[in-house]
Amino acid sequence: MRTTVALGGGGATIAQARHLAAGFLARLRDERGLPVSQRSMDLTQLVVSELVTNARKYAPGPVLMDLRIDGGMVEVAVWDSDPVLPVARAADVGRVGQHGLEIVMAVAEGFEAQRVSVGKRVTARIGLADESSGPRKGQLCQ
Repeated sequence: MRTTVALGGGGATIAQARHLAAGFLARLRDERGLPVSQRSMDLTQLVVSELVTNARKYAPGPVLMDLRIDGGMVEVAVWDSDPVLPVARAADVGRVGQHGLEIVMAVAEGFEAQRVSVGKRVTARIGLADESSGPRKGQLCQ
């Protein structure tokens, strides 16, 4: 099961992406009987929000979001036109904002960022059921 959407600009883009992700997971649960926990639903929407926010903020042009199921995981991939890979910043309790990548890496069970022919693709994986093995450290790939 997979869905891909092009996200336009404007203030509603991030809310639209969260809504699409929640609808995708709800359909999987209701129509396909896949175990989708409330935790998975919440974390997926959080990850979508952070990845789409970063893409809209740092890259010019279009943003694509791809959601797919791979085993017991939902894979959230966001493509944008900027080839610069995101870098997690050192912890700083005094820093206001710019914690999105840290949040994604903390809640995702898998994370990678890759340059592609045009821009980059950032992917996070979240377990569908609460029985998942828990968060793992993210990994950046070039």
